Amino acid sequence: MSEDEEENQSTNDQQNSAEQHDIDEIPGAAEAQMAAGDFGQAEAEVEAVDEQLAEAKDQLLRSIAEMENVRRRAQRDVENAHKFAVEKLLADLFPVVDSMEKAIETAENSEPGEGTKAIVEGVSLSLKLFVDTLAKAGVEQIDPLGQPFDPQLHEAMAMVPNPDAEPNTVMDVMQKGYVLNGRLTRAAKVIVVKAS
Repeated sequence: MSEDEEENQSTNDQQNSAEQHDIDEIPGAAEAQMAAGDFGQAEAEVEAVDEQLAEAKDQLLRSIAEMENVRRRAQRDVENAHKFAVEKLLADLFPVVDSMEKAIETAENSEPGEGTKAIVEGVSLSLKLFVDTLAKAGVEQIDPLGQPFDPQLHEAMAMVPNPDAEPNTVMDVMQKGYVLNGRLTRAAKVIVVKAS
């Protein structure tokens, strides 16, 4: 090394030594330098913890929403079980109504007489009472005569041309349908007017 280089080196060493000496004289300066390095690391750790917290919060909210959906679904299932528990019983009772209706129809079409009129009246009152009882249980009767055909409520048994009636309307009801609390339990069996 040349003398100039040695002198420059010596000057740099003295400056570094003086700066280090100045830092050493300031209380807590060395700790501040070390803390500055630790602060960056701590900041990264805080960000990682914040991300984990956000993920945990998101999972918690999803779990709460899922539990609420399960609770609502279970409540709806219980309500449906209560509303539609008698559905099988009603399916067994509908033929009774059908038989009563046929008895009235047969009596009305037979030769008039005092006995026949009383039978028609008695069966008519029994039928009305029975249908009213069904209505109290939430059962509605579907009698679509003259109405447009609705595949959601009616079952077409036949299609017949009729120039006097509008196409796709019900011209005869073979068997009435029934709805329990808004849900179809038996479709009405109908004859539909065919388009000519």
